[in-house]
Amino acid sequence: MTDTSNGFDQARMQMMYDANRKSAGVAYLLWFFVGGFGAHRFYLGRTGTAIAQLMLLLLGWLPLFTGWIALGIWLIVDLFLVSQMVTEENMKTVDRLTR
Repeated sequence: MTDTSNGFDQARMQMMYDANRKSAGVAYLLWFFVGGFGAHRFYLGRTGTAIAQLMLLLLGWLPLFTGWIALGIWLIVDLFLVSQMVTEENMKTVDRLTR
């Protein structure tokens, strides 16, 4: 009887993971189309840095456009970090489900 319940538990955890996992494709699409708003970071659970990106976008013109330049550099760096952030977020999901 325990083998059957163990199989159901594993199937349930797999379904929970599939429902909660983050997609690299979605993250890159958000980065490409609305990255300046920090959408990809909001999607990946990095709310603090997403708000920072949003503030740079909205207020970046104030100090002679240096905020927008910084945001542009940050977005280029994010291009290379998105896949790592997706992996980390999915590992957090696995850890949460296996507790």
